Amino acid sequence: MQSNPEELEQSLGYTFRDRSLLVRALTHSSSANEAPLAAEAAIARADNERLEFLGDSVLGWIVCHWIFHRFTDFTEGQLSLLKNHLVSATHLLAVAHRLDLGRFLQLGRGEETAGGRTKQRLLVNAFEAVLAAVYLDGGPEAARELVERVAIPDEAALAELAGTGPPHDFRAELERLTRERRMPRPLYHLVSETGPGHARVFRVEVRVGREFSAAADGTSKKTASHNAAHLVCRMLNGELPAGAGDVSAPESSMTSTSGRQS
Repeated sequence: MQSNPEELEQSLGYTFRDRSLLVRALTHSSSANEAPLAAEAAIARADNERLEFLGDSVLGWIVCHWIFHRFTDFTEGQLSLLKNHLVSATHLLAVAHRLDLGRFLQLGRGEETAGGRTKQRLLVNAFEAVLAAVYLDGGPEAARELVERVAIPDEAALAELAGTGPPHDFRAELERLTRERRMPRPLYHLVSETGPGHARVFRVEVRVGREFSAAADGTSKKTASHNAAHLVCRMLNGELPAGAGDVSAPESSMTSTSGRQS
């Protein structure tokens, strides 16, 4: 099932000078651990964990730099909301799916049998490892271009997420979808309210039955509930996998986000 890395280079829009970096970025520890013992420990454990560690920080830096300079009138709370969304596991999972990253993973037999090519954690970590590989191979500018090309939505979508773009009543859309499909009505719950008085951040969770749920942040309860409803609408329309979603929390795994471990 594993595919030629050259195909992935075409999707990335980047050609590696040192393709071994790309190969390593796609190698899960389950595969590296099954490799024959080598004289050098670095060769024996050539998995993507160290690259994923670097890629996580590179992604955060690029995203922060991009939104800071692009949205000059946004508050700190709005910038944090966008940053949390763009580095979240849910968003990165969608990016990995668009790149068809699962096809290129090198997995051990056990992980292959367990469906590792579709696991959120493996796909998110692999994308961050690939970003680190591009950073090491082509420098910061190549990494920035990759993030902008494959991982940053258009500005209108980001402005809407921050509560400053054109209004769209996702709550009403979700009500319509669930009614047409004869599903349970959406249930909303305020999860938390954080931040200083001038930059409050609200988190709201919406559930549709047992299968679909999402939590999202916003600068008001209304914006947060609309952001959460938007995620569930995307799940119902097949744009995101069904599950628990989260439009913030970079430490958790987002819009189906929980636990970004290696």
